[in-house]
Amino acid sequence: MFFGYMKSTPTTYVMQYRDGEVVREGAGLSFLYWKPATTLVAVPLSSADVPFAFNEVARDFQPVTLQGQLTYRVEDPRRLAGLLDYSITPSGRHRSDDPEKLADRLVQAAQVRARAVVQSLSLREVLVQSDMLEARVLSALAEAESVKALGVHVMAFSVLSIAPTPEMARALEAAAREGLQREADEAIYARRNAAVEQERRIKESELATELVVEERQRQIREAKMAADISVEEQRAALMERWVQNERQSADARAYTLEKTLEPVKGVDWKTLLATSANGADPALHIALAFREMGENAQRIGELNVSPDLLRSLLPSDSRHRDNAPNPGQTRPNKPGRSDVHTFDPRDR
Repeated sequence: MFFGYMKSTPTTYVMQYRDGEVVREGAGLSFLYWKPATTLVAVPLSSADVPFAFNEVARDFQPVTLQGQLTYRVEDPRRLAGLLDYSITPSGRHRSDDPEKLADRLVQAAQVRARAVVQSLSLREVLVQSDMLEARVLSALAEAESVKALGVHVMAFSVLSIAPTPEMARALEAAAREGLQREADEAIYARRNAAVEQERRIKESELATELVVEERQRQIREAKMAADISVEEQRAALMERWVQNERQSADARAYTLEKTLEPVKGVDWKTLLATSANGADPALHIALAFREMGENAQRIGELNVSPDLLRSLLPSDSRHRDNAPNPGQTRPNKPGRSDVHTFDPRDR
């Protein structure tokens, strides 16, 4: 048969060439065509994912492997069809392997941009800054002239894995493990330090409380001492006032006595005694007589004093005690000179 039927999907851009000119083009077309004089070109418009794996060297000369996928879609099928052969056979297959080269060219362009970004970063930065790496590579691909010339739009550049060499991975793991261990030790130290600090604050609070209590007690003691001092001062003032009053009273009594005795200052005391109210007492006269005899003892040879005379000089209660009979003793009733006492002034 010389006639063919073409029916494309909405995600396939079809161009019908006849005599080197496009006579029909569009997405999702259906039409009959004359096979001997027609060439059909089918460019897929749907997005496609291309896996990649790059082995690059970081800024610190450490190898690193990037694995991921590149997502793109054709925006200008006429331009892409002018650079690569997308013609198809009547059975719907591409006549050449140019459609497969598109993915390779995009991967190569992405690798060039990724190499530039990786070489500007250290290995640690590459491992921890994958988002920044993806953004920079995607931005570089959007501005790349080689990609624009293909009429392709790179929709995403996703890095799924970034791996250093096994030796470097173990070294980084060891360093990270030591760092985590150090952070754990620092956390334990910080916790212990916080506990010690809290204990210190508690001790300081207790000491401050004790100081406040001691200060209060000191104030109480000082208040008591001030009260005692005030009482003692008042007592001293009272004593001083009492002494002053007593002194003034003694001075008054001395002045009164002096003025009372002033009229009889030159009179003999014997005369005063004789004229006093007690001058009529016989015992007083007898005592004065004995005094006179004592003063003139050198002129007295012998003096006899009876017991009755001496008894009369004693107070009345003493005389009654002396006259009371003693049950254990009998008075002698033998007369004689035992009841007569001889007073000799020379015995003095």
